Amino acid sequence: MYELITQDTLQEYEAFVQSHPKGNFAQSYLWGKQKPMWLWKAIAVRGDDGKLQGTMAVMIRKMPLVGRTLMYACRGPVCDLDDRETFAQLLEGAKALAKTHKSYVIKIDPDVPSSNTAFADMLRSFGFQSKEGGKNFEAIQPRYVFRLNVEGKTEEEVMAGFHQKWRYNIRVAQKKGVEVKICGKEMVPAFADLMLTTGVRDGFVTRQPEYFAAMLDNLGEHCRLYMAFHEGQPIAGTLAIHYGDKVWYLYGASSNEHRNLMPNYLLQWNMIQWAIETGCRIYDFRGVSGDVSEDNPLYGLYRFKKGFGGDFTEFVGEMDLVLNKPAYLFTEKATSLFKDLRKAVYLIKNRDKK
Repeated sequence: MYELITQDTLQEYEAFVQSHPKGNFAQSYLWGKQKPMWLWKAIAVRGDDGKLQGTMAVMIRKMPLVGRTLMYACRGPVCDLDDRETFAQLLEGAKALAKTHKSYVIKIDPDVPSSNTAFADMLRSFGFQSKEGGKNFEAIQPRYVFRLNVEGKTEEEVMAGFHQKWRYNIRVAQKKGVEVKICGKEMVPAFADLMLTTGVRDGFVTRQPEYFAAMLDNLGEHCRLYMAFHEGQPIAGTLAIHYGDKVWYLYGASSNEHRNLMPNYLLQWNMIQWAIETGCRIYDFRGVSGDVSEDNPLYGLYRFKKGFGGDFTEFVGEMDLVLNKPAYLFTEKATSLFKDLRKAVYLIKNRDKK
């Protein structure tokens, strides 16, 4: 039998998600606070001993024009992936919420590698369907990532796994006087400005400064803003999240100048050190393209992350349980068109930052 997490059980919920191997910051209540336009709910299932044995947080948002809501379990569920009964109960709770909030779809993109075909087959047996998409960044969350196993390893052992040129570039940054600092909200405007420069250069839409400042507030000690300085000038920065047994590289930005100083390599090393220091199992570089051909404009990002010796990982991807087909088809198409239009307008508006 499922239950909904309340204020009285929220602390128990957070402890469970942080301690579970499938735990993810996107399943945390803290991440729900980062998304004020969404309604955060969490479903839980207990074992015979009364302890939590499976959870799934969902975020619910009203979609324009259709009079219905989208329900999204970002990187859920958190449970034994072979436990069909627990997942069935979690899904029953999600369906009950979907009925209450008139959701047209229950969307999930679980932290499960594509090699786990049994889990994907189980989802399909419950009515989920794989969402068709490309190999770049068409999905809400990246389907392809690099993950570095740092469990039980020293800094020397981890660095030994880097490509020789990557170790050299880290030393270049240090010798050239690049200094990395963990900063507070006072450096958010500089980071956001670097993000804007990076977004225009690489062709993606970036967040407003208020979003990054809110992340530092909402996630507290789980979030760090790393800034790279040269002669007192900020030249690059990253935002990282530590939650449970993982550290994620969430956002990265750099100026168009000083790239020869290799600040991005040193920033990555500092975030990897955080994962090692906190006894993490995984450092997650997050998204890359699934198209690894060298003529892909995104190949440089793939090559950069690959050089740190991580494992190229493909997830099962977005899977949708469609509850209202007309609303689903209309909203999926409209959302895709809106994203394309927003990106075009954004790049034209900010092209002077390139």
